[in-house]
Parts: sequence; C-alpha cells; structure tokens
Amino acid sequence: MGDIPPAGPHGGDGPRIARALDIDPGTVLDLSQSPNPFAPDVSSVLGRHLDSLRRYPDPTDAAALLAEAIGIDTQRLMLTNGGSEAIWLVTQEIGGRVWTEPEFGLHPRKPDGPVWRSDPHNPSGRLADPDEAADVWDEAFYPLTTGRWTAGRAGVVVGSLTKVFACPGLRLGYIIADDVERFAHRQPQWSVNSLALAALPELLELADLPSWSEAIAIARKELAELLWRFGFELEAADAPWVLVRAPGLRERLAPHGVVVRDCASFGMPEHVRVGVPDSDGLARLESAMLRSGVEAKSG
Repeated sequence: MGDIPPAGPHGGDGPRIARALDIDPGTVLDLSQSPNPFAPDVSSVLGRHLDSLRRYPDPTDAAALLAEAIGIDTQRLMLTNGGSEAIWLVTQEIGGRVWTEPEFGLHPRKPDGPVWRSDPHNPSGRLADPDEAADVWDEAFYPLTTGRWTAGRAGVVVGSLTKVFACPGLRLGYIIADDVERFAHRQPQWSVNSLALAALPELLELADLPSWSEAIAIARKELAELLWRFGFELEAADAPWVLVRAPGLRERLAPHGVVVRDCASFGMPEHVRVGVPDSDGLARLESAMLRSGVEAKSG
C-alpha cells in the first residue's frame, strides 16, 4: 500500500486513494463528493444510448426538456459541460466576488463586481434566507436540498446535473439567465457530449426531487447521529453533507477505503465535509471508523 495522497481542492479523491491502496476505484466509498445517494443507475441508462456517440452533439432538444422540467422558458437556459463550465463561462463574462468566506473555490474572487453565493452555502450547508441577495446563485445542490429545481430568484443561476444524478464523469451542468446568450458565445462548439445529451431525457423522466430530498434529510440525520456517537462536533444543516470538526479523520479513514472531504481549501483545516451516504454506506463508514481506532462515546 502506498502513502495516502493529499486531498485535492474540490473533493472526489476516490480514484487517487484507490490507486494508493491498489484497489478497484469502484470499491471506494467516496464521501468527499456529495452527489445524490439515491440516484437511479445511470450506467444502465447510458447503455441504451451508446449509438449517440456516432453523432456530433446538438443540445437543442435536451436543453428544451430541462427547461420544461424546471419550468422556465427554453431561451433562458443553456447546457454546459458540468457545473464547473457553467461557473467558468459566467466568470469569464461578468467576473465577480463571493458573498462571504469560506465559499466554493471555483467562484471568482475579484475585489468588486457581481456577488456570488452558493445555496445551500458550501461548506456550511445552510440554505439562504429569503431576504438574502446575490447576483449569481450556485444551485448545484439546491434540488437535492429542497426537492425543487430552483428558487426562481432574479439574477444568474448555475446548476449541476452531475450532483442530481450522481454522474460526475458524465459532465452535465446548466446556466439560467434572462440574457443567457451572453454566456453561450464563450462556450466552445460541441462542449456537451452526445451521450449526456441523449441520456438526459430518460434521466429527467426518472427524476423524483421531492422523494430524493426527503430521503437525503432522513439519511443526513442518521449520519449526524452516527458522528455524534463518536463524539464529533458537527453542523448538519440542510445540504446532502455534514460539516464536521475532525482533525485527521480523512487520513484515518482513507486506508480503509472511505474518503471524506478535507476542508483545508475552505480555510478550515480542522474540518471535513462528509457526504450523506445510503444505509449501506453509513454502515461501512461506521465500520471504517471503528477499525481506524475512532472510539464511540459511552452511554
């Protein structure tokens, strides 16, 4: 077994941990990312659309279907190569600054300009109050938190289907804006791949945001209770993760094939962010904690 590699800036460290442990990446429980733990089997959906790989991408129909699902005019939405491209396109066009620190690392940090804010806030997991304002809202985790596609606020919205359908390798995001064309002109041709576009209609048919958000809230409570039993200080707010003060926990769990998000990139080196797992993942997390020597509180 090799040395456990240091944490990356944005989570998703499972493949690098697997390489260090010389195990199949599919056997790693990667809680350093926080996608939908109750998403449908995306691989089976993709298998029915492999013929799309023989065609150049055309996002027109897929974008219209997503706009219909969200309940907005098609002219206000564009698809992107993941949420990261959505953030990049908006940043390149209008720049901006974050609402407060800590905040997601891909958001721009200019001294002035449009205000960016993640909702729920990353990393605290707290939903924005109704009277809070921003010019750009990052709603990557909003559907899983609330059971609704968007809050429908004024301004620009960036979103991530990667989180909703637990498919970070597929790369699907979007921008919502009244003047969305100003961002589209910066996007390279064929940016969103044909397989993602072909699968999206079927994925949208499978989407059940209210049930998923309800299940995540229950699973988040169970995760918090487990961590409390081990004596950790934590904040279990509204998002599909829990923020935990746990220095060194990543290094203790990683040798057992369980990865949590190091929060040093947020300026919080003593904290980790733990994605909400399903019941099997929760049992595996508990086992890894016990085997790593983390002792549960008595009583």
